[in-house]
Amino acid sequence: MIDEFAKDNLHGRLRRDRKALLWKLDGLSEYDARRPLTATGTNLLGLVKHVATVEARYFGEVFDRPSPEPLPRWQDYNGSDLWATEDETREQIIGFYRRTWEHSDATINELPLDAPGHVPWWPEPYPNTNLFAIMVHVLGESNRHAGHADILREGLDGRTGVRAENEEQIDEQARTAHCAKIEQAARTAASIKA
Repeated sequence: MIDEFAKDNLHGRLRRDRKALLWKLDGLSEYDARRPLTATGTNLLGLVKHVATVEARYFGEVFDRPSPEPLPRWQDYNGSDLWATEDETREQIIGFYRRTWEHSDATINELPLDAPGHVPWWPEPYPNTNLFAIMVHVLGESNRHAGHADILREGLDGRTGVRAENEEQIDEQARTAHCAKIEQAARTAASIKA
């Protein structure tokens, strides 16, 4: 009973984070969806591509249920899943992510939480694991990158939130006042410590 509760809860949260990550692309130009927004090149479409690849590997290879999507060998990892090439369309990457959901969901639905898995890219003594541990790991990855996407999107146009239906109108005056209050507190604390 607790296993099904845990599985359903983790799976529900994974589904929530998937949708939140895709929502961060809504209404963006091709340029804004793809362009590097940090010093290391992090970008919104690249985050989607990366999380899709993570899911495809963990809910595929780890349980000997290879993804139907073509993936480079994990041994050949070169960071190319972190950005979209000029030849890859947004629709292709989103489609890849959605098809990966279907494959991942099938793995989650068909296996018990204690189903054994093997992660060949994890060092000893950790490569032998189970579905529960992989669900927690992938949820952590998805949640982490959805958080990155939140910050990147806010930096682009000020939009925030997890779901479109919960988004509030941007009140620039209130935001400016709030940031000024935080800035003043930081300056005061820095002058006291100096």
